[in-house]
Amino acid sequence: MKKVVLYLCAGILVLGITACGKAGDEPGSQGTDQSSEVSTSPEENGNSGSGADESGAQTESSDVSAEGELSGEEGSGGQVAGAEGWSQEMEGLKQAVVEALGADNYWPNMPMDAEMVETFYGITPDMYEDYMAESPMISANVDTLIIVKAKEDKADAVEEALNAYREANVNDTMQYPQNLGKIQASQVERIDNYVIFVQLGGFAVEEEKEEDVIAKCQEANKLAIDTISGKL
Repeated sequence: MKKVVLYLCAGILVLGITACGKAGDEPGSQGTDQSSEVSTSPEENGNSGSGADESGAQTESSDVSAEGELSGEEGSGGQVAGAEGWSQEMEGLKQAVVEALGADNYWPNMPMDAEMVETFYGITPDMYEDYMAESPMISANVDTLIIVKAKEDKADAVEEALNAYREANVNDTMQYPQNLGKIQASQVERIDNYVIFVQLGGFAVEEEKEEDVIAKCQEANKLAIDTISGKL
């Protein structure tokens, strides 16, 4: 009987130890499984969030840079043709004059909108089909190029308006001395329904004598008109 009791106690003890061991193994195995799930499941550990933010930010920055490139392309394209709302024809005529004179000798650099053209020259939008007009940004200079494609029944009125503007400037004794010769040499020319006002030759101010300034400006104006006429 004693041996039976001892065997029973030993068996119970072994079963108890085995059960404790299994109980200790299960939490460990669960912890291992949980840790493996955390590392392999970005949705649960928040990595997907940061990853999505980063990819989202990269996407946004890519979109922004792409938009910037597109806007830049549109801007440069606008400057090439019709930068100031002018037609390609008008922009082409202006560029032809710039090339004929040389970029350094073409001083007008401030485009004039329709309101300015009406205010300073008395040419209203109902008088033309198209136009381009540039004057210098610095008031001390007077270099100006105006090309107006007048409506068929308005060409006379446009020509009269530009001649009136020219005559008023010629008779203005308050002009800067270096501009007197340039204003005297200015010219209004009509080619069919195109009316052109040229007051160019900024480089001529280097001449000491007024007659030399007038002569050089007249040459520049004639070259501009001949260039425009050749394009029309």
